[in-house]
Amino acid sequence: MNIFRWLLTTQLKPSQKQNKNSGFTLIELLVAMILAFLVITPLLGFMISVLTTDGQEQAKANSEQEIKAALDYITRDLQQALYIYDATGIACLSGTADTTTCPAASVNQLPSPTGGVPVLVFWKRELLSQAITITGTQKDDAFVYSLVAYYLIKDTSTTWSNVARIARWEIKDGITNSSGSACTAAGFAATELYTVCPDKGFKPFDLSQKGITLQAKMNTWTGGGSYTQVPVVLVDFIDQTTIAQGAPAVTCSTGSGFSQVPPAATIARTGFYACVNSVGGDNRSAVEVYLRGNAQARLIQNDETKVRYADSKSSYFPSANIKVQGSSFIFTK
Repeated sequence: MNIFRWLLTTQLKPSQKQNKNSGFTLIELLVAMILAFLVITPLLGFMISVLTTDGQEQAKANSEQEIKAALDYITRDLQQALYIYDATGIACLSGTADTTTCPAASVNQLPSPTGGVPVLVFWKRELLSQAITITGTQKDDAFVYSLVAYYLIKDTSTTWSNVARIARWEIKDGITNSSGSACTAAGFAATELYTVCPDKGFKPFDLSQKGITLQAKMNTWTGGGSYTQVPVVLVDFIDQTTIAQGAPAVTCSTGSGFSQVPPAATIARTGFYACVNSVGGDNRSAVEVYLRGNAQARLIQNDETKVRYADSKSSYFPSANIKVQGSSFIFTK
C-alpha cells in the first residue's frame, strides 16, 4: 500500500506542475491582444499612407510622361507641316463659318467624332519610304501631301477615362503611276492609276485661284467625303475642366498673327488648345501647342466631378507647351 501511494504521489506532482504551466490565462491573452492592437494599428496606418502616397506619385509620373510623349509626337508631326489652319480656317473646314467668308462652309469637310473639337488641322509633306520602283528590285522614296487633324474629345464612352482625350485623324495622297493600278475601291476613277492608292476621300488643295490670299485658297478646300479613316486616340487623361469650372485661362503669344484655337468665343476646355499663325513673315506656319493632363482621374475613375482642376491640386495636372514652325511652306501668287 505504501508503494502504491508513493507511485501515485511521484506521478501526480509532475503532472500537476505541467498542467499549471501549460498555457496563458485569459487576462494574459487580453493584455497581449491589446498590446498587439496598439502596435499593429499605427503600422497598418503607416503602410496604407505609404501605399496611397506611392499610388498618387505614380499617377503623377505617368501623366507627366504621357503628356511629354504626346507633345513630342505632335511636335514631330507639325515640323513637317507646310500649312496650319487658324481658327477661321478650321471654322471653314468644319462648316461653322459664314458662307460669305468660306464658300464651302455649309458642309463639314472634317470628321465629327462625338464630343470632339478640332484643335490642330494642317497639311504636311509626308515621306513614303521605298514607295517607287525604279527598275527590278531598286526602289526610291516618295513624298505625298497629307491632311492631319487633332481633336480634343470629351464624351461618355466607357472605353476611355471619364475625362478628355486627344485623337488624331489623317488622310494622305497616293503615288501616281501610268503603269500602276486603279483605286476604284477607294472611290477614284478607273482611269487614274497609282502605285500607292490615296486614302478614300482625299483631294489635294487647289492653288490655281487668282486674286485671293493663300489663306483664302486653303480655306476653300473640299474633301471627297465618305472617309474610311477614323480619329485614333493619341493620349487619354487630358484635363476636362471647363473655364467656367475653374480651369486656367488661355495664354497665347503676344506676337502678331497668332490666333487662338478654339477661338475665345467658343473655347470651353483648355486641356488642349493652340495658337496659330498660318502665314508668317517667311511664308511659313507657326503654332504654339498647350497640353494639360489629369492625374487625379487615374485615382478616381467613377466620378468626373471629383477630378476637376483646382489651384490647390495643381500638382495633379501636369502641363507642357511647345512652339513649332513648319519646315516647309507653300508659295503661290
